[in-house]
Amino acid sequence: QVQLVESGGGSVQAGGSLRLSCAASRLCACMGWFRQAPGKEREGVAVIAASGSTNYADSVKGRFTVSKDNAKNTVYLQLNSLKPEDAAMYYCAAAITLVGDCNADATKIFAYRGQGTLVTVSS
Repeated sequence: QVQLVESGGGSVQAGGSLRLSCAASRLCACMGWFRQAPGKEREGVAVIAASGSTNYADSVKGRFTVSKDNAKNTVYLQLNSLKPEDAAMYYCAAAITLVGDCNADATKIFAYRGQGTLVTVSS
């Protein structure tokens, strides 16, 4: 079992920044973030593997950065240059073991996820 608790969401203006945190009971083989806006499908955003390698959705490349602090069992998502279309509930997700690549899209089906943290972006 893995417990994940997100924090850091909020309301910002377009162009602003936020940093999301995911406190985990343990770090896993592949951890990351997906988001879901009302009426839209889940979208994998970013992942970081145990090795430290990362992968991003094309929609956030160059604007978002995923990182982790092994000592704190915490994964972060830095959101810069936010756009109104980035507004969504952001969920932390984790896979203890991995079949296939650790990629952003896979976060949508990871076995463990948190309760989410809401990001709103005003234009």
